[in-house]
Amino acid sequence: MLPFTREKAIDIMTSKISNKGLQKHCLAVGFAMKALGQHFAAEDTDLWELAGILHDADWEIMKDDVSNHTRKTVEWIKEHSNPETQNEMETLIRTILSHNCHNNGEPHPSNTREWSLYCCDELTGLMVATALIMPSKKLADVNSDSVIKKMNSKNFAAAIDREGIRMCEEKLKIPLHEFVSIVLKGMQDGALELGL
Repeated sequence: MLPFTREKAIDIMTSKISNKGLQKHCLAVGFAMKALGQHFAAEDTDLWELAGILHDADWEIMKDDVSNHTRKTVEWIKEHSNPETQNEMETLIRTILSHNCHNNGEPHPSNTREWSLYCCDELTGLMVATALIMPSKKLADVNSDSVIKKMNSKNFAAAIDREGIRMCEEKLKIPLHEFVSIVLKGMQDGALELGL
């Protein structure tokens, strides 16, 4: 059982984020997480998606205080707490907190779902950047090879943490090319909603 619906997660996220690009990023990570949950045959893929949608919900408010990024989101999530879904709520919160572990002092990711968020977060940004240089500006025209080529070009989308993405091989036991393919397919499935 979910702590709340996908629609509620989107409502929470969009009510806290005014930047349309950041809203799309959160949706993109949601699609990527759902695809990764399906890859791992998780029983709670919808919860994976909620973590993706909400992972940066407080970024606009906390970007000047990155040591507390994710903590506001946790407060907002707890406003919707339900005793019947307490375990799922804690799982969602833990996943979101862990993706900013380097700044907020929370424990590092410790399971497949948490590492999936950690590794796919920046990758979705690289994929959007890759799509936007295509003549069509569409994800449909992006493939894994083009993403990896851009990933290896240090000057392209230079702010993206390539090492975090590459941790998929060690932490998730997924070769980089396959990881890119899974995330790309998830985003392409949601391309209409992403406007890409």
